[in-house]
Amino acid sequence: MWLFKRLVQKSGNRHHDVYTCYRFTLLMALWLGIVPYYVTTSSEGRGKLTESFFGYTNIILRMAIYFGNFIYSTINRASLMSNFFLTEISNTIDGMQKINGMLGIFIILLISLLNRRKLLEVLAIFDGLETEAFPRVGVTLHQVPAARKMRRLIMILVGSMLTYITCSFLMISLRDAATFSTSAVISYFSPHFIVCAVCLLTGNVMIKLRIYLSALNKVLKNLSHQWDTRTLKAVTQKQRSLQCLDSFSMYTIVTKDPAEIIQESMEIHHLICEAAATANKYFTYQLLTIISIAFLIIVFDAYYVLETLLGKSKRESKFKTVEFVTFFSCQMILYLIAIISIVEGSNRAIKKSEKTGGIVHSLLNKTKSAEVKEKLQQFSMQLMHLKINFTAAGLFNIDRTLYFTISGALTTYLIILLQFTSNSPNHGYGNGSSCCEAYNNMTNHTL
Repeated sequence: MWLFKRLVQKSGNRHHDVYTCYRFTLLMALWLGIVPYYVTTSSEGRGKLTESFFGYTNIILRMAIYFGNFIYSTINRASLMSNFFLTEISNTIDGMQKINGMLGIFIILLISLLNRRKLLEVLAIFDGLETEAFPRVGVTLHQVPAARKMRRLIMILVGSMLTYITCSFLMISLRDAATFSTSAVISYFSPHFIVCAVCLLTGNVMIKLRIYLSALNKVLKNLSHQWDTRTLKAVTQKQRSLQCLDSFSMYTIVTKDPAEIIQESMEIHHLICEAAATANKYFTYQLLTIISIAFLIIVFDAYYVLETLLGKSKRESKFKTVEFVTFFSCQMILYLIAIISIVEGSNRAIKKSEKTGGIVHSLLNKTKSAEVKEKLQQFSMQLMHLKINFTAAGLFNIDRTLYFTISGALTTYLIILLQFTSNSPNHGYGNGSSCCEAYNNMTNHTL
């Protein structure tokens, strides 16, 4: 914790605007090879994104190293999993995981490089919301609480990843009989870093979207509360600091006409939806790749663990059963954390946006002004046509329904794999012959 705070202080912990709030997030993403930008401070004291030669070099070198390492490890059959498995089916599964991981990393890095301008657009919209749109309706955004939430997410993701990698590497390296090469270690552990980088960047963008939607909903609720208490009167001053919330504070602008406040709220909602759509364009293929990698790893890890616990095979490994199960269970949990962070961040933003419709229709039922009612009807139509939605390349929605989809698919594939193992002539992880060799031996013996 002390080291983490020191890193935050060195990267600049005085958060003045959106860019300085994302300073540490972008620094982590820069070092992990996802974005080629970092945050600097202008002469006016505001943060801005600056292109980094190191960032571009880092992304390109990572693509070259990962792709070259994949080819090298494939030719030399270098694999970390050889310390755990000694059968052809296990080697086949390991090869599938390696291909999925290396190609996935290459795709993520390439798309991040090609779509880097989308991230600039998202942060530019965020900055416009905080400096222009929200102040017009009496909202001041606070950066410190938002930065605190972002750091908490980074600690969870980076901490769980480093803990797993460190413990796994120590467990393997301390075994005298264990063998591994540098290319095998890179092939196995490199997807973890990229998955972690994309998850923390996605999650921190979702945090800001949720804050903006909460502030917008609070503005509309304030308007409804004023109508309920009949305190909406034309005065010549602003009643400031009536509500100080965690991520933003509000003062009621009573000098403005309600129709004007609703019009500005519509503009804010439009900008939030535009930011969400741009973020979805930036992350959509990356999230599809990460969910694919995570699903494949979870399926095979669950298969290894279940097969061992159910005793369906005689496992010959350099590790005890407890160590074997712990290793693959922890890896499965690591990728479950990645999926949960993506799905929950997206789902909570969607739920926040859905609350706006209920508040607008509540105002519509209370108002007696024809002008205000017309504005609210326009807002209602906008809510119907502009919805916040996050998808993985349009193939499926990223919300809590994804849990059910993954669970169903996971169960199906596990049953297939377990049945395949049960029906195979060679049960388990021994040094027995393959299916074809067993069949030939039976045929020769009969003849």
